[in-house]
Amino acid sequence: MALSNSQYNAVMREYGQQQFRNKHEQDERIQAVYERVPQIRLLDETIATCAADCARRVLAGDTGARASLKEKLADLKEQKQVLLKSAGFPADCMEMHYCCPDCQDTGYAGGQRCHCFEQARTQLLYHQSNIREVMERENFATFSFAYFDAGQAVPVPGMTELTYMKQVVRRCRTFAENFRQAGGNLLFTGSTGVGKTFLTNCIAKELIDRFVSVIYLSSHDLFEIFSKYKFSYDTEEEVEDSYRHILDCEMLIIDDLGTEVNNTFVSSQLFYCINERINRARGTIISTNLSMTALRDTYSDRVTSRLMSHYTTIPLYGGDIRMKKKMITNSSIKD
Repeated sequence: MALSNSQYNAVMREYGQQQFRNKHEQDERIQAVYERVPQIRLLDETIATCAADCARRVLAGDTGARASLKEKLADLKEQKQVLLKSAGFPADCMEMHYCCPDCQDTGYAGGQRCHCFEQARTQLLYHQSNIREVMERENFATFSFAYFDAGQAVPVPGMTELTYMKQVVRRCRTFAENFRQAGGNLLFTGSTGVGKTFLTNCIAKELIDRFVSVIYLSSHDLFEIFSKYKFSYDTEEEVEDSYRHILDCEMLIIDDLGTEVNNTFVSSQLFYCINERINRARGTIISTNLSMTALRDTYSDRVTSRLMSHYTTIPLYGGDIRMKKKMITNSSIKD
């Protein structure tokens, strides 16, 4: 995804700050060298004087000035290296040190974006998704099927909780892997604790690792941003940017839809958000404890119509996984 202007500026601003830190650290190293080995300061002053003298001679037409300077500089630099080594300093102590030598902390190498720029972009996307720390714990690599019953049937012919959940996880992996090409929207339904949020976090991490921009918001936080944008007379730039990014990011995740305080404003904004993102061909994942009938009663026919026609609904079954974990933990303590 091409970064928005604000995202690109944020990445480049970090490069600018890194360059400032590089220069500050270099100045500190140089000062430390000068204090311990004053002769090196004199050598640097001599090098600067020789360079200035060479420039004047070149302008005056002296064709041998550059060769003469090169010889002098080689001798002065050799003296400098000997002094640095004898004082216990690394050979490159006084040089500029970069986090990324390939682009020298500019973000570009050979006219192309450097590999470190892509890393910086990923870190920015993680930060802006709101769930960076959560995704370190909740992802496909940490997903466990231990809490799903291999004997308990679910309302899907011929499937147990365990078999069904394995199928769901495969579908979620495929969705994430193919999202860049295929797009799409998901609606996770089910009671509290059946794994809806965990699965959305798994998908979010996979998408961000593929440089897909993701925003993760609880339904309460989503409508709070909409409210600030619509009703604040002195809307801050950050709120405006958040509002625009919600509508235009490649993947928006709305967690726990139905837990917010509902009113006509919320219903109208939910429809606008869903419809606008469909029109822009942007992906959305929604998790909710509400059934489709309850969604219709809570919001509107227009909302449920968009969900039914443009979203893949994935119902989740089973008991509260958090309670199961607690029971296993308590049992282990007793044992």
